[in-house]
Amino acid sequence: MTDASTTDQPEKTGETAGEVFFASLPHGMGGLNDKMGVEIIEISSDKIVGTMPVEGNTQPYGLLHGGASVALAETLGSTGAGLHAAGLGKLAVGVDINATHHRSATSGIVTGTATPIHLGRSSAAFEVVITDDRGRRVCTSRITCSLIDSERVPKA
Repeated sequence: MTDASTTDQPEKTGETAGEVFFASLPHGMGGLNDKMGVEIIEISSDKIVGTMPVEGNTQPYGLLHGGASVALAETLGSTGAGLHAAGLGKLAVGVDINATHHRSATSGIVTGTATPIHLGRSSAAFEVVITDDRGRRVCTSRITCSLIDSERVPKA
């Protein structure tokens, strides 16, 4: 994991803070995010913003799949918790996530914004608001991560 101070500012190589953070992880952003088309567009200690296309992430009726919304929320909230954990020399692992789906999305891009609710020494919690292209709230999620010593996570 990187030091939290390196994730707030891009390196001089032109990499974004998100690229620096994800490059420090054993599997980058992970295969699921690649398959779902998730892109992180803003990353800082107080806000993580990412997008995901609706197309390819739908359920049988052509609506954005609720599980896709939850996966986006987990990515954004876990990223925020990971940034916080890195500053403490720890790793973040998810222990709870919930979501309320407010309206459907059938096309375009959805945008998720994760903001911290609690940043402690042993846990971190984030609220994630997902909106459609028109800025309408599609989903509200809350994720809690446990902050653990890195030795507790098996090496790949």
